[in-house]
Amino acid sequence: MNHPSDEEIGAYIGAAGKAAWEVPGLPADTKLREIKSVGIIGAGTMGGGIAMNFATAGIPVTIVETTQEALDRGLKVVRGNYQRSSDKGRFPQDEVEARMDRFNGQLEISALADCDLVIEAVFENMELKRKIFTELDRVMKPGAILATNTSALNIDEIAAMTKRPEDVIGLHFFSPANVMKLLEIVRAKHTADDVVATSMDLAQKINKIAALVGVCPGFVGNRILFARQIQANKLLAKGLMPWDVDAALNSFGFKMGPFQMSDLAGLDIGWSKGAKTDNPIRDALCEMDRRGQKTKAGFYDYDEARRPIPSDVVADVIKDITGAESSSMSADEIIEICIYPMINEAVKILEENKAQRPSDIDVVWLNGYGWPADKGGPMFYGDMVGAQAVLDVMERLGAEDPAFAPAQLLRDLATSGGKFTEIDTGGLKT
Repeated sequence: MNHPSDEEIGAYIGAAGKAAWEVPGLPADTKLREIKSVGIIGAGTMGGGIAMNFATAGIPVTIVETTQEALDRGLKVVRGNYQRSSDKGRFPQDEVEARMDRFNGQLEISALADCDLVIEAVFENMELKRKIFTELDRVMKPGAILATNTSALNIDEIAAMTKRPEDVIGLHFFSPANVMKLLEIVRAKHTADDVVATSMDLAQKINKIAALVGVCPGFVGNRILFARQIQANKLLAKGLMPWDVDAALNSFGFKMGPFQMSDLAGLDIGWSKGAKTDNPIRDALCEMDRRGQKTKAGFYDYDEARRPIPSDVVADVIKDITGAESSSMSADEIIEICIYPMINEAVKILEENKAQRPSDIDVVWLNGYGWPADKGGPMFYGDMVGAQAVLDVMERLGAEDPAFAPAQLLRDLATSGGKFTEIDTGGLKT
């Protein structure tokens, strides 16, 4: 394995972060749309966190919920977040009031009519989002930017509900949205240049790190995450335990492994009682009301300090469902099985022109998913281990599951000895 120096890694990360702001093909003199007011649909964890970014930057926010109770609850959480920051001495008490004064809580989407930008932040349900965008198309003033915070759904399908698809864009914030730096800006098929330019400019104003990506399931970040999660689940089916997999990913440098992360997010995301999904272990745990940290039990048991403790109950559930004998695997092998598919998926994203450049993929993973900085990002790490090593593992995993077949470009790199970070497929195409 090639081990670059700290200086080389730091220089790469710095250059990658700078390059992510550059959008080839976007005219430098593109006139920005003026954003003086923002509307947010949904005052839950995501909506409230997104709204805070704008209120903090001095931009008034109208936030809409379906009930007064949900609205009050959301604004109470926002106030609590600001209050905690003030208590820690980050800003004076009167700044808490100044920021809260920028919020206007409402119960009707029509209250957003005069906003310059509206961001939909309801839960991941295509029918609901289609309904909301049909309504937004009806009530919003001409020239308003209509954004969705979807983390994986098809934005072209959402935009098709409007007569102005050129005004529609994805603004995918990461949770907690008031803390996490990354903003995936998703350019849809018809998104206008000035909407892209305005969104990139706004990302800087609200102190985010932006990466412009294209429409595909999961976009860049989650699409790569899904590849890792599928392989982690396959390891359980082979007799490993969640804590074995997480320990290996922790040793790689991730603060949280796949199953620790699932417990934090909540196992019941995308699940409902009685559901039979393609993840029967998760289904079984949810039926037992083991839904993650919030219920003090998920893949792990949790003590009062939310420390994860391996669970005999979960071990029995996994054995019952998979029928697999307990097995062990070296941390290095677990890392290869979970990390190399991420590199392969990133190459497929580049082949499909859904990212501007390889370093943008690294920016996404460094700033949105806790990728260890000393390994530079999936593409940078790919160069550390070499394309041939990645290909050897993907040949094996692809033989087990065609969804993990090696990308053609990965084969080409292995043959030519080329670098992942130097892949050039011509940038983003919608």
